[in-house]
Amino acid sequence: MSWGALPVFMAVQGRPVILIGSGEAADAKRRLLERAGAVVVDEDTVAALAIVIDDEAAIARLKARGVLVNAVDRPELCDFTLPAIVDRDPVLVAVGTGGASAGLAAALRQRLEAILPAGLGTLATDLHAARPAIRARWPDMAARRHAIAAALDTLDGDVVARVLAVETAVPQTLRFTLTSPDPDDLTLRQARALAGAERVYHCADVPPAILDRARADAARIRGSAPADPGAGLTIDLDMAE
Repeated sequence: MSWGALPVFMAVQGRPVILIGSGEAADAKRRLLERAGAVVVDEDTVAALAIVIDDEAAIARLKARGVLVNAVDRPELCDFTLPAIVDRDPVLVAVGTGGASAGLAAALRQRLEAILPAGLGTLATDLHAARPAIRARWPDMAARRHAIAAALDTLDGDVVARVLAVETAVPQTLRFTLTSPDPDDLTLRQARALAGAERVYHCADVPPAILDRARADAARIRGSAPADPGAGLTIDLDMAE
């Protein structure tokens, strides 16, 4: 899969962001920027980012200066897009469609708002405060990721205590024979395993749509998993004939 874009969160607290335009769309973008702590400025100010509404000449001028531009409702002119946001401070969940459909992003955000608990921010704060203890308990990053994932199987109760109580994580290899090329036909166990794997070995006919269900930074390796693939969780996939 090639996104053509890298999802990132940019720190804009106290930093200038250019806003060009007027009307309801500009007002909405101003509120978004100010909520993030940005300083909204005009075109003459030195800034790295700009949001422009209905002004192709301004877009061209800013791009010539090396400014990254979000051209509202003009995805073909955008250097970056603004996602729909679920805010559980300090947790931010962003839903983007690459500018294809703001309505779809908004609909997905509304569904996530109903699913994600209000206390998610407190949970994140607790995990951050416990980082020294968690790192001491799990110095290996793959083992630490496994322990946190196991503890977060449910968001109820004392998650930090569960992270610290997880038994020693040993390297594990799970082998799955897929019966369908459709990722929606993955079992819950297969989908969870892919989402938590450090690496995925696969035969040539496993479709990219299924491999994309693994973490974006997980290694994808064509072939069968060796006897000792390394720390953490390894998935070995093949397709049923």
